Amino acid sequence: MVSLPIVLSAIPFVIFLILLLFRKTSLTWVSLITLVLVILLAVFYWNVYPTYIYGSIAKGFLVAVDIFFIIFGAIFFLEIMRETKIIENIGYYLESISKDLRIQVIFLAWFFENFLEGTAGFGTPSTVVAPLLVGLGIPPIDSVIIALLGNSSSVVFGAAGTPIKVGFGTLAGSSLPFTAALLNFVGILVPVFMLWFLTKSRLNAKKEFFEALPFAIWAGIAFVVPSILIVPMGQEFPSILGSGVGLILVLITTKLGLFVPKIEKDLTDNLRKATLPLVKVLFPYLLLIVILVAGKFIIGSSGLAIPLVIKHSFAFFNPGFAFLIAGTITIAAYKINLRFFGRSVKLAAKRSLEPFLVIAFMSVISQIMVNSANNPLQMPSMIDFLATYIKNSLLPLWAPMVGAFGSFLTGSATVSNLMFGNFLAISAQDLKLGVDNILALALVGGAAGNMIALADIIAAEAVVGLKNEERSVLKGVIIPCLIYVILVGIIGILVF
Repeated sequence: MVSLPIVLSAIPFVIFLILLLFRKTSLTWVSLITLVLVILLAVFYWNVYPTYIYGSIAKGFLVAVDIFFIIFGAIFFLEIMRETKIIENIGYYLESISKDLRIQVIFLAWFFENFLEGTAGFGTPSTVVAPLLVGLGIPPIDSVIIALLGNSSSVVFGAAGTPIKVGFGTLAGSSLPFTAALLNFVGILVPVFMLWFLTKSRLNAKKEFFEALPFAIWAGIAFVVPSILIVPMGQEFPSILGSGVGLILVLITTKLGLFVPKIEKDLTDNLRKATLPLVKVLFPYLLLIVILVAGKFIIGSSGLAIPLVIKHSFAFFNPGFAFLIAGTITIAAYKINLRFFGRSVKLAAKRSLEPFLVIAFMSVISQIMVNSANNPLQMPSMIDFLATYIKNSLLPLWAPMVGAFGSFLTGSATVSNLMFGNFLAISAQDLKLGVDNILALALVGGAAGNMIALADIIAAEAVVGLKNEERSVLKGVIIPCLIYVILVGIIGILVF
């Protein structure tokens, strides 16, 4: 029999999905309504101590501020790339590798995104690459979906190992990184998902898909296998070096004509020409990468601690600052009128406001649910009640689903690990399934769940100028995400 606390814990999410997917309510209102319901439950049923309610609200707001800077910086940087005509020129130079759009998309949305995830993470890859895909002639909503698909496999190790180091902390054992890397072999399917989505609406969809399928599979292998081999060097390096090694391998095979379609096709039928030299096109992005890498490894995870009931610190390194610095230097180097700087700042602030509100509401929801265990009734948290029915012999199947749900809700595999890691570790111990094994499954599921992360969806929409298209985007990414997660869960059942 289902208990009342379990039903009450689930109700906000049921209403969330009904309003978003069936009533077609805007995500801002959906997240606000859900937040109000969660607060009411926390106050009147869980009797959560007021200090933890206030602390959860403050913590969620501060988490959203961090993400706001990323969105703000990405939009600012994008406007400069548009003003300088750099985005218009990228397609032309990609044609020097291959004129086939299917190959160009995989280079950008797979290898480049994986590298960006390894250096910056936190939604940066899709916010950078979605506008580049639009520049290739792909419709904005399709560009967002493809970019979200690409921001998945490399999330296992994220920004310099953050999902494990910060997300699991002392829960993680020495075998977890390598176990997660092996389970993440399923990631070879991601370029296949991209290819399917890119070609599915074409007149000769089946033919165009199968022509490029060998290349898509090879691209998946070229990143995933080196990532596995690089894990012993440290969990900071698989996403960064794996994407670099994979890119070199695929560049070589492409130039040799291996795995590529026999007939190159520009699926957009666009004619492109260069108006800028290659050096000027690459400079802002190379500068951005240098700043991201330098910031991550020089500044690291240091930050300013905020005195709250619930611990929080502002990291001194935020990818948004890298966007702002790179954009500002580009304005100076390319001698753009300084008035454009002010216009770009105002536009970025305006387009970042709504995503900030949604992320703030969703972050507060997750914080309250986790901290609802702080009550005089000694009741478990809402999250614990929601997880009641997964503590059984099928835990290896449920673990990646839990990770994906956490990423969907919080927009971060790291935060998902923080939410569910302790519960999963205790469950694994009780069931004698191996803590590292279950946490690795949840980690890979959280990476796959990044495809459907609401925070990443609205951030990517914001930078390409879309609004209130969350339902359409979710429809595009949900099936690949489920395939990824279910396959990982099945492997977990068979192996563990």
